[in-house]
Amino acid sequence: MAQSTAVSPCSSINLAFHAPKRGSLLYHDKLSFPRKLHSFQEFGSRASELNGRAVVSSTCNVIRACEPKAIQALLSSEREVESAPKSGGGRRGRLNKVVLAYSGGLDTSVIVPWLRENYGCEVVCFTADVGQGIKELDGLEEKAKASGACQLVVKDLKEEFVKDYIFPCLRAGAIYERKYLLGTSMARPVIAKAMVDVAREVGADAVAHGCTGKGNDQVRFELTFFALNPELNVVAPWREWDIQGREDAIEYAKKHNVPVPVTKKSIYSRDRNLWHLSHEGDILEDPENEPKKDMYMMSVDPEDAPNQPEYIEIGIVSGIPVSVNGKKLSPASLLAELNEIGGRHGIGRIDMVENRLVGMKSRGVYETPGGTILFSAVQELESLTLDRETMQVKDSLALKYAELVYAGRWFDPLRESIDAFMENITKTTTGSVTLKLYKGSVSVTGRTSPKSLYRQDISSFESGQIYDQADAAGFIRLYGLPMRVRAMLERGI
Repeated sequence: MAQSTAVSPCSSINLAFHAPKRGSLLYHDKLSFPRKLHSFQEFGSRASELNGRAVVSSTCNVIRACEPKAIQALLSSEREVESAPKSGGGRRGRLNKVVLAYSGGLDTSVIVPWLRENYGCEVVCFTADVGQGIKELDGLEEKAKASGACQLVVKDLKEEFVKDYIFPCLRAGAIYERKYLLGTSMARPVIAKAMVDVAREVGADAVAHGCTGKGNDQVRFELTFFALNPELNVVAPWREWDIQGREDAIEYAKKHNVPVPVTKKSIYSRDRNLWHLSHEGDILEDPENEPKKDMYMMSVDPEDAPNQPEYIEIGIVSGIPVSVNGKKLSPASLLAELNEIGGRHGIGRIDMVENRLVGMKSRGVYETPGGTILFSAVQELESLTLDRETMQVKDSLALKYAELVYAGRWFDPLRESIDAFMENITKTTTGSVTLKLYKGSVSVTGRTSPKSLYRQDISSFESGQIYDQADAAGFIRLYGLPMRVRAMLERGI
């Protein structure tokens, strides 16, 4: 039975109905009645037979429910609510202004008129520059406005992305399922956070994304929206509309006079940012198939890499990279430099089958040249600066940290608490690491730290003043006592 929430009386009210029906598109499937109702009595007589929760509001914004009560009357039909024309609204309801995560590709270009048609709203397109390349940003404003957007907002997030998202994961040693360096997982929360900021700046009451209902990204975006502004409505067209593929999208675009992007459609689904480039789809969907040589874009084939190795030195302060070959660089510039160096040596190619958050397995190929170099450097420096038990605890928490980031829980208090631990225990992880790059491999050739726990005078096989080898006999007898007692029991001694 439907539930309602009362608000103070007003001359006219809007009604949003929360129902589990697929045809509705606001988050949690919010429907709007096709016209304003002028009394609570009319509200009662127009309630839907669909199960759900009704919320009454004096504005187009949805008000959080409180003290629900039952509504007895039924609507004549569900279809009437969907298709009836709504003054000042769209087919599915009414929103004021929506901030859309926009790439300029076919999918997001089609979403713009779809939002206007179905919600009667203004659409503000938002594009985040996270290092995906200048070509993807060319001509975006013209494309957005041609699709029907009222404006395009572009924000350069590269430095924030590397400093506040990538480097904390690097410091934590976060790797998902032994291989994945979390390139897409880290990018989504910084983009979603910026969308929430833009929504506040332009006075939007909703945000929208073009993620499919099968992937992880829908979760990552929406958990960030929930954490930073739980009152924003969320629209996810791919979970709701009738468009099934590229041909449907092209037909919809032509019908609504939306310029169809003329770029050649890649056979792969790719995501690129300053940290990595991912490839999915086509022949990769069969995990038995070897990736084609021409698929890779950030790195050369290791077989074609230079025949001479290249040595580089990475400077690190408190677990965070700060320099390459003695030259201090900003976070984004440092990573871009290492991407170029690592790419020409075929560094950082990963082919894996991973467990998606939504339950299925998927196969992906990742190129992370700079990230692979940095992980090798930071982990190697920790071998000097962290004691055994600290390293073991850090490694165990790194698994949980990676899981949280992969699942879109960047703003979860648990991740933030683990991050505080990581920041504290890596205070002494300062120094430099020298690496050898050669045909796809990264080898450590040297490491040094002013905070090193390694003492040559203790570790040397030569006699020393601090470590007396004779002390080892007593230690072994005590350390091995449980094993000795068990053996004595089994032998009846």
